[in-house]
Amino acid sequence: MSLLDVTDLSIRYGDETVVDGVDLFVERGESVGLVGESGSGKTQSALAILGLLPKRASVSGSIEFDGRQILGAGDSELDAIRACRIGMVFQDPMQALNPYLRVGTQLRQVLLRHRLAAAGDADALVMAMLARVGLPDPERQFRAYPHEMSGGMRQRAMLAAALIAEPDLLIADEPTTALDVTVQAQILELLEDIRDNTALLLITHDLGIIAGYCEHMIVLERGRVVDAGPTTTLFAAPKHAHTRRLIEAAPRVDRGTPLPPVAGKTILSVGNAVVDYDDLRAVSDVSFAVRAGETLAVVGESGSGKSSLVRAMLGLIPLAAGRVVYAGETLAPTVQKRARSARRDLQLVFQDPVSALNPQLRVAAIVGEPLLVHEPALTRAGREARVVAALEQVGLDESYLRRYPHELSGGQAQRVAIARALILGPKVLICDEAVAALDGSVRRQVLELLRGVQAATGLSIVFITHDLAVVRMISHRVIVMYMGRLAECADSEVLFDTPRHPYTRALLAAIPVPDPVVTPRRAPLRGEVSSLLEPPAGCVFHPRCPLAEARCSAEAPQLRELGGARVACHLA
Repeated sequence: MSLLDVTDLSIRYGDETVVDGVDLFVERGESVGLVGESGSGKTQSALAILGLLPKRASVSGSIEFDGRQILGAGDSELDAIRACRIGMVFQDPMQALNPYLRVGTQLRQVLLRHRLAAAGDADALVMAMLARVGLPDPERQFRAYPHEMSGGMRQRAMLAAALIAEPDLLIADEPTTALDVTVQAQILELLEDIRDNTALLLITHDLGIIAGYCEHMIVLERGRVVDAGPTTTLFAAPKHAHTRRLIEAAPRVDRGTPLPPVAGKTILSVGNAVVDYDDLRAVSDVSFAVRAGETLAVVGESGSGKSSLVRAMLGLIPLAAGRVVYAGETLAPTVQKRARSARRDLQLVFQDPVSALNPQLRVAAIVGEPLLVHEPALTRAGREARVVAALEQVGLDESYLRRYPHELSGGQAQRVAIARALILGPKVLICDEAVAALDGSVRRQVLELLRGVQAATGLSIVFITHDLAVVRMISHRVIVMYMGRLAECADSEVLFDTPRHPYTRALLAAIPVPDPVVTPRRAPLRGEVSSLLEPPAGCVFHPRCPLAEARCSAEAPQLRELGGARVACHLA
């Protein structure tokens, strides 16, 4: 008998079926991956298991846990199972943790509510669990509120809350989606190390995580199971076309030939850029250039200064020092003072297309709005023709013209955002984590779209991301940033063949490979990025660097040429 046995699970909201006849089984101590794109029914299935769906949901089928039917069970019966027998790690710990209670108090409540410890013993058990999940200074974290922790620390606290009752089953719903890749590697390693005999149902869209950490996998498409079986078997011989598409679309940091360098002339350059927010220095003395027809990737984790750098480059925030040169002319520090032609030629695509698109306008008005500003003499018919052409350029037809943003999928909304940026015929397109929120197959489509537009028009692209697997697919040259400073700059061929900086090597090692034959590496870095308010002396990376020496904490390294790259490291 399976520990968890879900049979013919269906979930409906009115006339809409979001989960349709799903079967899934989890044995004791087993790890099972539930994989699918957005809207496939992964999270809905998990919430149904725990009885957490809203009352308007209509649920049918069977959910048996340890031989006991729990579908339709009352709150008191489910409360005896939740946390105590089934633990849950939610995607966003900031929303899942109570902001009004200290972390230690929240974990203590789990023990006391389920009578798993006496009141006098609970605090010691909580601090032991906080230490077990790798939180530094458990006594301090016990007293901390969720907002006083970093994202990685909050996720560790969430994991501690889920495991403190030693449940038989742990359900983890996209537990690392919001984390940087090096912190993600730490959490996945921790999850594998500390769950002992606890069974795991891991919900994710990332096939690299499934390949490295799940013995079996179940593939959902539009609420239905289309494939299921041992992970190694399904990767080697997927039965369903959707599974094959997912595997083919998954970017691999360990495979594929990086794009060769572009020999075009420099179209945009940034010299000795400094960006300050009051007493916080977000970008420190960064210089780089972008060539015509080139894709330059700007890589780094949260707090590296990527977004601040490009926003200053666009004049959306002021530079404290340095300059931006476009087409041989130094640009004014703020966008309001720049020539209209420069504003037209430099366009931005944001990370979240739904937030970037005006919800009150239809697609035709959204895409056509830049023409009202930059080409006011254009007739209505001429403007409509340009909008249709821009949509066709990104693979959308005229049927999308009258849709509102909420009527678009994530991929369609991002295509609309790209069409709006391209309609003026810019020379440089800046993409700020433009594919980070997209599913694998949609992400590949958008990347291929950008490469196609670049090949046809000679467009230059500045591509901001934290994912070097995506960088390998699209970039000609890469700059790696850490805490506002340049760590390494090289052509893609050079960087992927011979990464010089320890941080670059760690980023590469941290990315899961979508192949179960490849053994997951141990997390390459410990800890998290230091505070920009109190940056470390010397090399800012030295507190996390596995190679650090005494010199690294005393002397900041300068960029130097080394093997075709520029590297800021004493030991490279």
